[in-house]
Amino acid sequence: MSSGKRGKLISAILVNGFLFIIVAIWTIPTLGVLISSFRTRFDISTTGWWTIFPHKEWVKVEEFPRPEGIDPNGVMTIEGATGTFEEFRKGIETPDGKRVTWIGNKRLGRIEVQEQRWTMRTDFTLENYQNVLTGKQYEIVEADGSKKIVQGDDFSGAFLNSMAVTIPATVIPILIAAFAAYGFAWMRFPGRKTFFTMVIALLVVPLQIALVPILRDYVTLNLNGTFLAVWLAHTGFGLPLATYLLYNYISGLPRDLLESAFIDGASHFTIFTRLILPLSVPALASFAIFQFLWVWNDYLVALVFIGAKPDVQVLTMRLAEIVGSRGSDWHLLTAGAFISMLLPLIVFFSLQRYFVRGLLAGSVKG
Repeated sequence: MSSGKRGKLISAILVNGFLFIIVAIWTIPTLGVLISSFRTRFDISTTGWWTIFPHKEWVKVEEFPRPEGIDPNGVMTIEGATGTFEEFRKGIETPDGKRVTWIGNKRLGRIEVQEQRWTMRTDFTLENYQNVLTGKQYEIVEADGSKKIVQGDDFSGAFLNSMAVTIPATVIPILIAAFAAYGFAWMRFPGRKTFFTMVIALLVVPLQIALVPILRDYVTLNLNGTFLAVWLAHTGFGLPLATYLLYNYISGLPRDLLESAFIDGASHFTIFTRLILPLSVPALASFAIFQFLWVWNDYLVALVFIGAKPDVQVLTMRLAEIVGSRGSDWHLLTAGAFISMLLPLIVFFSLQRYFVRGLLAGSVKG
């Protein structure tokens, strides 16, 4: 094998290995959330999600009351293991590979004999999703054995609110930016370059500094607390990037095609609707992914312009509320988190074939 081929092979192995590591780093936590969302409350609180795979674990094989005549305050010998009470509480391994553990206190304790066996924790349940989606009551068992009835969290309303916010806030800026990009790319008017520079300059304006002035205007116009307020805010914040991406793509379309349409008597509106939009699907789809993910996962803008009213809460606000009130209920948090991830994943995988084409459009000329 020549040195050139060997170098290419080593380079390919390094690049692919590095990419595999990056994909694993991003995928493993998502897999953990998905698996945990189907596990029971007890399993989540006592074992890791990876215990669903085959592994060795200490399993109880025998249990009996505390032997009579032993002194818990001194050194004890039980089932071939010798140690103090504290050591037995942690578990003492015997020469034959077993472990003797004292369960409970000194007066009312019991002895467990355990041995390592291959096992899998595959007790899956759909109750987590039922509790999160329907808001039904469910029963939990506390550490002391007592039972408590808890009201579930109904995510269905928040899920629909998020869709009501995200879909218009994605479609509106795409349409406006597509018109603007076509105008900047193919129409000649005074100040075209100046206006385009001003639009692109808005990309560096931090979102946070605009929230308070916009909120004051919304309060004056009585728009605060409505979906329209969030639609307008996300449209304004998303237009600079959308215009920039679509301009790069539309300006790279074949000039001969548009000139032929002009010769045939087509107007700018006809060219835009009949030629530009169908040919710009990759760029439109790539920005739609960006905008959809941004709006769907947004918490700050929704909190400022909608507020915490239950009837208009979006999914991110509902999740934050659960984290605050039920920080220990990981079975509900993981189910709610995966529900919030489901629709963005569907959108991305549906449009991902256009993603790279749309981003690279206009980057290479010649």
